[in-house]
Amino acid sequence: MNDVATMEKIVALCKRRGFVFPSSEIYGGMGSTYDFGHYGVLLKGNVKAQWWRAMIGEREDIVALDSAILQHPRVWEASGHLEGFTDPLVDCRTCKQRFRADQLEEASCPRAPSKHPGEHKDCDLTQARQFNLMFETTVGPVKEEGATAYLRPETAQGIFINFKNVLAFARKKPPFGIAQVGKSFRNEITPGNFIFRTREFEQMEMEFFVPPEEAERWHSYWLEERMRWYLDLGLREDHLRLRAHGAEELSHYSSATSDIEYLFPGKDERSERRWMELEGIANRTDFDLRRHAEYSGEKLEYFDQASGRRYVPYVIEPAAGTDRATLAFLVDAYDEEVVEREGQGKGEGRTVLRLHPQLAPVKVAVLPLVSRDGQPELAHEVAARLRALMQTEYDEGGAIGRRYRRQDEIGTPWCVTIDHQSLEDRTVTVRDRDSLAQERVAIEELPALLAERLSAPWRSPKLAGDPA
Repeated sequence: MNDVATMEKIVALCKRRGFVFPSSEIYGGMGSTYDFGHYGVLLKGNVKAQWWRAMIGEREDIVALDSAILQHPRVWEASGHLEGFTDPLVDCRTCKQRFRADQLEEASCPRAPSKHPGEHKDCDLTQARQFNLMFETTVGPVKEEGATAYLRPETAQGIFINFKNVLAFARKKPPFGIAQVGKSFRNEITPGNFIFRTREFEQMEMEFFVPPEEAERWHSYWLEERMRWYLDLGLREDHLRLRAHGAEELSHYSSATSDIEYLFPGKDERSERRWMELEGIANRTDFDLRRHAEYSGEKLEYFDQASGRRYVPYVIEPAAGTDRATLAFLVDAYDEEVVEREGQGKGEGRTVLRLHPQLAPVKVAVLPLVSRDGQPELAHEVAARLRALMQTEYDEGGAIGRRYRRQDEIGTPWCVTIDHQSLEDRTVTVRDRDSLAQERVAIEELPALLAERLSAPWRSPKLAGDPA
């Protein structure tokens, strides 16, 4: 299959089918902010559920945390964010826009004669200056000295400052992890590319605390584990890669970092695809715990009673963007094909999201062939049975072909159709989203059949070598 996805198509589908909307749209919108609609909430919720499954559902060495968005300002002093969490900023005197000085090749001046990315010969740029990315706010009713706080730019620090609390109750010893999912905020200079880079976003981060001498081994382990997670959920291997940071790229706290990158499409058919980061896996050494111990005066170390050894653990951090992962799954699942209308010999185009069934917002749609003759009543009965097991949708409006196409665009793996025969023998037709195969199944057997298919291993039809 050819890659037919573009960001224009993905954005249009998300708006048309209720995945993602521009925020504050009735007021003209607010740059790079988005609201998730019904199917977007379900899809992103499934991405998070699969991440939690991988972190705490399938293993015993990781515990969960949900730390506060507002934290003591000293947290950000200790972490280095107040001093060093900056990007180089330049202003264009021609178009009055701002750009990151280190990403000018990706930007363009709208008032310059040439609008090709990277061509700034007509721009009048200021000298670069450092711009702190943290959002500043005020705690309490009066803005005064000592009332300044910050919206967290990452969820990781909330884990580090709770290391001692978790160690006390969790009955864990290194190696063990603390995981959380939550919102972070960065005042990005140049957000964009739909939901890939926004100022308000969600992260899925886990800090894995290990004895210092085991850090390198565990870093390699989590590189493999996190790559496997994306592949198991259907991302194509040739669209996914692991890229190690060079020495000049490493953060001040990291001794080794690799990014999992996805080959995202360009804006339209004329634009090139680009590798962009989904997740970073870093060896943060003992930097964070030592800094917070220094600034807080609390000992943040582990005492091994068996050996009598005290040490500050090293930390391996897989940090993923929930919104970026959701976008990658959408892009990778997007497909267009021409299918033959049964009995007519004519081709008809359809757009389909070939999402992994575990990620699909709706698992099964129940559709009466017509909205009369007792079919809706039986369809409601079937939907009620299935709803107790999986996300189920009922739809009786419009021609059955259009309802199938709507479910294809939502990514629903199976459609169950109630027809005249259903009323006679209590059987239904089950239609498969990807193969379009249909089979007759007894209503009593339907819940067990679909539950089995939902839990079965799944392989994307878009993988190389698979039939279209």
